[in-house]
Amino acid sequence: MLIRLNDVNKIYNGNPILQHIDMTIEDNDRIGLIGVNGCGKSTLLKLITNQILPDHMIENDGQIIRSSKTTVGYLEQMSGLDTNNTVWNEMQGAFKSLLEAQDRMRSLEIKMQNGDEKASDEYHRLSTWFEANDGYQIEVKIKTVLNGMGFSSDTYERLISGFSGGEKTRLAIAKLLLEEPNLLILDEPTNHLDFKTVMWLESYLQNYKGALLLVSHDRYFLDRLCTSICEIERCKLTRYKGNYTAFTALKEAAVIRQMKEYELQQKEIAKLEDYVARNLTRASTAKSAQSRVKQLEKIERIEKPILYHKQARVEFTYEIEPPQQVLQVENADISVGSGKQRKTLIPSVSFTVRRGEKWGIIGENGAGKSTLLKIIQRILPTEGKIRWSSQIKIAYFDQESANLHPQKTIMQELHDRVPTWTDLEVRSLLGRVRITGEDVYKPIGVLSGGERAKVCFAVMMLEHANVIILDEPTNHLDISMKEVIESALKDYTGTLIFVSHDRYLLDKVADNILELKADGISTYKGGFSAWLDAQKQQNIDSEENTKNNNSKNNSEKTEKQAYRSKQQRAQAAKQRATMRALEKKIEDMQSELDNLNQEIAEESVYTNFELMQKKCNRMDFLRTEMDSALEEMILLEESI
Repeated sequence: MLIRLNDVNKIYNGNPILQHIDMTIEDNDRIGLIGVNGCGKSTLLKLITNQILPDHMIENDGQIIRSSKTTVGYLEQMSGLDTNNTVWNEMQGAFKSLLEAQDRMRSLEIKMQNGDEKASDEYHRLSTWFEANDGYQIEVKIKTVLNGMGFSSDTYERLISGFSGGEKTRLAIAKLLLEEPNLLILDEPTNHLDFKTVMWLESYLQNYKGALLLVSHDRYFLDRLCTSICEIERCKLTRYKGNYTAFTALKEAAVIRQMKEYELQQKEIAKLEDYVARNLTRASTAKSAQSRVKQLEKIERIEKPILYHKQARVEFTYEIEPPQQVLQVENADISVGSGKQRKTLIPSVSFTVRRGEKWGIIGENGAGKSTLLKIIQRILPTEGKIRWSSQIKIAYFDQESANLHPQKTIMQELHDRVPTWTDLEVRSLLGRVRITGEDVYKPIGVLSGGERAKVCFAVMMLEHANVIILDEPTNHLDISMKEVIESALKDYTGTLIFVSHDRYLLDKVADNILELKADGISTYKGGFSAWLDAQKQQNIDSEENTKNNNSKNNSEKTEKQAYRSKQQRAQAAKQRATMRALEKKIEDMQSELDNLNQEIAEESVYTNFELMQKKCNRMDFLRTEMDSALEEMILLEESI
């Protein structure tokens, strides 16, 4: 057990946020924490990380018990890095104790060489601890994680202050992974990651030695990593076994079961209350009625389950059926900037979109995905040809919501688009995207990303477009709203072109994938899973080609060797004999080195400075000799 929460409560301004929370995190747990925005997820994480304290309702409640061995690493939505550090120095901070031990070992080595006998004992303890904690692998670990998180060697000496917000978040994740706490808490870790980095992170976390607590709206991420899901709903936490897909099925079954139990209990309560009402005032049955009253008081009431949240009802429709071929792109360059600053990302892009097709566009950050959407709408120029068929009407979802006026209220924004509508009609449309009450009078400029997205969806429903183009439509939405949009796009019978990092959306909606790469584009039939399968097959094919090329080279080398002269063959035989002698020499030296390693761990040796020094010197000599022998072998092998 790492952390246990017993009957934990939290109240803000008189309003309960969390009530009677019981939760245990074990050593190897993989927990996904979900819930609608504002349900209390961040509050729970702050309680777990001791940033805030629970509120006490009764004596001995609100206990948060932490094991003495528990170390917590917490990635908040703000990175918390020292921006004055270089990337490499910041990553080394994850190994502070090991690096301090290494510095101490070096100073002890000097003391030992000067005859300080006491230094050898401390040196032995430090070197044993240093090796047991992978001290010799620090550089390898840092490079592995930085490379996986998308940072090449030319970024190592850059100051962190010069990186973007998304890059700083990736660096913060990298540092946490290197620190290896036994409880790793990540809050929306995939927000600023491209596919390649997300898939690397998933693979890394699957083999993570400690426990994971993940807050994420990325359902694919939760499916790949989690073995249990904790949902916060109406201030309560419920835990379900399995990943996110399993959770959805289990929750539905639990709600149905709870509803049946609730209905049975309500019938029983109604029956008891009816008996009390009819018999309490009668002298002959008053005693029996009082017994029923006490029975009613003792009943532990089952809370009525939420059969469904008042979900958004988004539906995209159109009136005009377009021709079969909707869009043709020929030799279009994807370029950014203008004049001398113009930079071409991809020189030539060609593809065709037909009526009713749903194209998902993917690629690394900066590949030009959003630019391509603007090019095909002729918002940005291109050297190639963009041909739209007649009778096309486009609705465009811009991830920056640039089509909304920041000074207008939500009501004004909608009224200006449909001046003939009454307030009731506008409110009815906004209600379908769950913007209700006084919220309709909020200025666009103060809305959150999720609220602005909802307004955009309301506008799109007004437009009745037969082609919908979307740029990261689910970025700022919680899971329930993502599922609504996913369902609406899946049911839409028009043509869909969208950019997204939401792998769940790509898998459920797209029937074609267009991948942007530096050397051009690739297209795939099917959704994200089909693209993933294709990548795996390409890797297999690439490995097979490498093997075949190596086999061919070896064959050519063998064939070439077959035509050597008698003198050359004699020379080769002599070299092979030398190699065998070197192999035997290296084997003997390694055996002696292994024995010396065992001997210096014995008390009789490490307490005798002179003997310890003698054996250490012999070990250094053997290592040097082995290195020389290995180099000689490599040279001989290349010349044979």
